Amino acid sequence: MIADALGWRHDVILTSGASEAIQMVAARSKAQRRILGPTEHDAVAAAMGTGAETLAVDRNGLIDLDELEQKLAAGPALVAVQLVNNETGVIQPIEEIQARVREAGSLLLADCAQGAGKIALPDADFIAVSGHKFGGPPGAGFLLIKDLATIEASGGQERGYRRGTENGPAAAGMAAALSAKAFVEAIPRLASLRGHLEDQIVAAGGTVIAAGAPRIATIGAYAMPGVASASQLVQLDLAGISVSAGSACSSGSMKASRVLTAMGVPAEIAGSAIRVSFGPSTNEADIKRFLGEWHRLKNRAKAEAA
Repeated sequence: MIADALGWRHDVILTSGASEAIQMVAARSKAQRRILGPTEHDAVAAAMGTGAETLAVDRNGLIDLDELEQKLAAGPALVAVQLVNNETGVIQPIEEIQARVREAGSLLLADCAQGAGKIALPDADFIAVSGHKFGGPPGAGFLLIKDLATIEASGGQERGYRRGTENGPAAAGMAAALSAKAFVEAIPRLASLRGHLEDQIVAAGGTVIAAGAPRIATIGAYAMPGVASASQLVQLDLAGISVSAGSACSSGSMKASRVLTAMGVPAEIAGSAIRVSFGPSTNEADIKRFLGEWHRLKNRAKAEAA
């Protein structure tokens, strides 16, 4: 059902989410070396291990393709690169990355948690997905694998590649959510809403993170210079608006964002950045209410600084 909904012609292994899928590949891929981007989700960095080689990104968070080629020249590797960044929404040139990885005889692991069910998936060797990111049930996900022979089997279920009973109802829920195409159909409208939001933020002196990169319409990262991220989160929460600082998975953490640091975002901008998410139900009234609160916070900070 999941493969049909995605047009995937290869194997699907059910998991508890993208984190488990990533761990499976990182631990059991037959490639000897590990390479990853510096803006990957924490789950990827942890799974790939401290011995993994790290690529560089430019100021928009896009992978340095020349450095990728240099590292690939040293021998076959498992390369982990997100399709869509979970903090900034930046979309990597994944097909070009895949072509270079394949030409070098290496394997590509694409974390597609933020892209599945929203935009086209890449022709990667491994694709990790979480169901709740596209409207499916939480605690469920899957791993798409082009060739099962590229990872070690572990015994148990899923043709010997995962231990534990499959969650059939969750799999059906994910397939139904994918088939409904709620996010896919909403993307053009959300792109328009986000464009209006960003025009207003910039006009008020705010900063759009990675404005020069291709970005998915469901994620935006914005900085309000002079107002700390933590302060914005508290004030917006009191107004009934839920946003996060950095990854939504670690929104309670006030540590400096690894993603923004890797992109070379100045500390004063990174320290005032928040992540805003857009879903199928997001409408003009939501954008207007957010902008009203954003302007209120900005004006209050300006008055206090005067």
